[in-house]
Amino acid sequence: MIALSHPVDRELADVLARVISDGVIAPGYEPGVAATLAGKKAGAFLVLEADPGFVAPPWERRDCHGLVLEQRRDDVPITADLLGGSDLAADAVRDALLGLVTARHTQSNSVVLVKDGAAIGIGAGQQNRVDCVRLAAGKARTWWLRRQPHIRDLPQPAGMRRQEHLNWQIRMAEGELTRTQRDEFAVLFPGVDPDLDGQVRAEWIDRLDQVTLVSDGFLPFRDSIGHAAAVGVRHIVEPGGSTRSGDVSAACREHRIELTRTGLRLFNH
Repeated sequence: MIALSHPVDRELADVLARVISDGVIAPGYEPGVAATLAGKKAGAFLVLEADPGFVAPPWERRDCHGLVLEQRRDDVPITADLLGGSDLAADAVRDALLGLVTARHTQSNSVVLVKDGAAIGIGAGQQNRVDCVRLAAGKARTWWLRRQPHIRDLPQPAGMRRQEHLNWQIRMAEGELTRTQRDEFAVLFPGVDPDLDGQVRAEWIDRLDQVTLVSDGFLPFRDSIGHAAAVGVRHIVEPGGSTRSGDVSAACREHRIELTRTGLRLFNH
């Protein structure tokens, strides 16, 4: 599902018509747009309208095998005030706030990597925070490698759908094509090398920079910082409070990463 905070106009509807999805929910649609979108997936595409005036109840409840769990809704405003007196630049503040909002609505444990106003990697629902960072970093690395010229400029054969072409670019970025996939690649893209030279790959990844990492809970160990630094993280936003917070701070200084502690946990269990 694609969830939107603004009404869908014709330009956005044209984008939605070309991406793979099972449905969309938005607070409104320009005249004629909903009917056009409803034709996707042979009429099975869901077009839902959200109530822009909806206010969530103050308490959340969940029934799990007869046990009812209840807690107050997480309604702390996500504003720049949470960043305290940090010296983050305006772009970093924007990315930090986007990361905080994303973490709030992502299954814990979660880590969000943000660059230029977009989430480029999310590690969610993991049993430890290091795995969250590694998972998010892997997604960010793939996102960045897709923009490497050799992969970005992969020709699109006539008749090949956009998503299939994108899947081949992702496989090239991940660098783990199976033998069967290599045989298929050779037929689809004759004369194109499916592999990216190791040095070229490393040099391109080194160019990824100014990434912001947001964690929904405190970072308990310094090894998370090393994984973050490897994908260009320059700003980390976390609640703080770990018994090893001093080690985490030291690791950030070693990697020249600016660390901001909010004192706010955003667990979504």
